[in-house]
Amino acid sequence: MSDLSRSFGYQAVDPAERERRIRRVFDTVAPRYDLMNDLMSMGTHRLWKRAFARMAAARAGQVIVDLAGGTGDIAALMAGPDRLVAVCDPSVAMMAAGRRRGRAALAWLAGAGERLPFADDSVDTLTISFGIRNVTDMPAALVEIRRVLKPGGRFLCLEFSRAWAPIRPFYNAFSFTVIPRLGAWVARAPEAYNYLIESIRRFPDQEEMKAIMERAGFADVRYRNLTFGIACIHVGAKARA
Repeated sequence: MSDLSRSFGYQAVDPAERERRIRRVFDTVAPRYDLMNDLMSMGTHRLWKRAFARMAAARAGQVIVDLAGGTGDIAALMAGPDRLVAVCDPSVAMMAAGRRRGRAALAWLAGAGERLPFADDSVDTLTISFGIRNVTDMPAALVEIRRVLKPGGRFLCLEFSRAWAPIRPFYNAFSFTVIPRLGAWVARAPEAYNYLIESIRRFPDQEEMKAIMERAGFADVRYRNLTFGIACIHVGAKARA
């Protein structure tokens, strides 16, 4: 176990303390978070997010929540005058950065995945992108997500995953050498981006994540790989009564 892992809670660290540490990471990088995503992915993350929003298929009359929605870039893709789209994120700094980018028309709520500020059976679609790996207790967060979904409601998760074997060495080399240097240069937060890369490396692969969602009670669980498995969209539904 690396010193980095110890610092950010991959050993026996109190969940509340790990949550505070992760929140400090995102508060630190908030002003340059979107720019860093462009640089790290060479713009590919925007294509992933558009595909993700299309799969969410927002419709008139729906209540849609983008959990860990940060600056609201995905929520903005799903927004419309005939539906309620809310960003729910524990980082007030990230949401403030989104408002400054002209996304003020969205609803903004402070909240964490393990303690969602929504009633039972109240949300049609809940999405989360590149955020599920940062919750303190992912199985508990998934159960909480299922609680707030209406029967038949859908959960969609966009997350980094296990790249296909032929490109894995090149992807790993880029992740562990280039991205932390970009974090130091552009965001002036090398420790934060070291943490983000470590969290990606430790995230369950496609089949493991599918099994975790099924154990949390989701039905019709499936996934779609993006860009040779570097990212993946996981989809599940709350069973109808």
